[in-house]
Amino acid sequence: MAFALAVAYCVIVSIRIGLTLPNVWHLRRHETVVPPELAGSVDLTTLQKSSRYTQDRARFGVVTALGSAAAVLVFLFGGGLALYDAWVRELATGFVLHGVVFFVGLTLLGAVLELPLSAYSTFRIEARHGFNRTTPGLFLSDWLKSTLLGAVIVALLSAGGLALVRAAPETWWFFAWIGFTAFGIFMMYIAPYVIEPLFFKMTPLGAEELRADVERLAARCGVRVAQVLEMDASRRSSHSNAYFTGLGRVKRVVLFDTLLERMTREEVLAVLAHELGHWKLKHVTKSLLLSAALSLAGLYLAHALLGFEALPGLVGLDEASFPARTLIVGFVFSLVGFPLTPLFALRSRAHEWQADRFASELTSRPQDLGTALVKLARDNLSNLHPHPLYAAFYYSHPPMIERVRRLLPHGVPREA
Repeated sequence: MAFALAVAYCVIVSIRIGLTLPNVWHLRRHETVVPPELAGSVDLTTLQKSSRYTQDRARFGVVTALGSAAAVLVFLFGGGLALYDAWVRELATGFVLHGVVFFVGLTLLGAVLELPLSAYSTFRIEARHGFNRTTPGLFLSDWLKSTLLGAVIVALLSAGGLALVRAAPETWWFFAWIGFTAFGIFMMYIAPYVIEPLFFKMTPLGAEELRADVERLAARCGVRVAQVLEMDASRRSSHSNAYFTGLGRVKRVVLFDTLLERMTREEVLAVLAHELGHWKLKHVTKSLLLSAALSLAGLYLAHALLGFEALPGLVGLDEASFPARTLIVGFVFSLVGFPLTPLFALRSRAHEWQADRFASELTSRPQDLGTALVKLARDNLSNLHPHPLYAAFYYSHPPMIERVRRLLPHGVPREA
């Protein structure tokens, strides 16, 4: 059974790589063809830069996927899990403490293994293509903060979940679902105030006219803007974005300083109108409800599978502790859930189309969102020629050129 599960995992990794390679080949065949709708807005030099960036990211992704797969196979099927589980048993006694050490240890190990990959991505690939602005000191500081924060969160969640397992062996899955869901909502609320300031400096937007326009635009959707903030994203990268945070009708608007540098006032408002569309159309609420429903089903199934006597045999073990069993169940869930990837991507793209339409109707200027998307794609060196199959499987947003064709059927103005 362990061999079959390992083979299934290898097949999934092969599919992932098999989707990436045609995407790169498709781009190479079209890297000298500027889409006619973008003539005058994207030149051949920019298109070729985009092609090189996409290919570099793809090659790095393939190498990372192969390395990750090798590590997973060795750890789960090569005896690593058994050794680690035995080591933690000697280190920490007690059901809850053993589990906390088990999961926090894996979190720290994963962070350490990912550090050189993240450093290469930042200081080689991103720097090579002109995106990186972070320093080694800032990079290391961010890594330490995120690693410690992740370890604390994992410790809290694992301690709470394992305490519920011990206190209510038959119904823990339901109470854990309530606790995890509540914790997730709580984090959505406090993250903008507690976590984001650990990494970014937020200052009130100095452009008073733009701030007033943002507040008026949001008010038309029934949203009250508590703050309009500018984020110093340029300290780390030249990539740009904007987003809303907060629950209910009271929101904070966060604008990357890189976005403000490149967009006109009308384009910034169009991007925010798109984000308002997600809220007005209840996309966020629907996603939260779907996530909660899937979590409930997953925890119930986990409860059933964790008691399965032959569960350790799925990875070639004779026995395993409760935390190790949880890890095995999570691995099985990841395999079963992989075929659902294109369905979730399809749903997300449908929401993006709806938000585009909402923004166009709210501002009555679809051309502003269209030119903003072109600038975002051009400045971020996005792939303008994704393979249709790759985009259908993975893209959470429709390909930029398709969005622009709907928003600007007569092409992009040359001044964009």
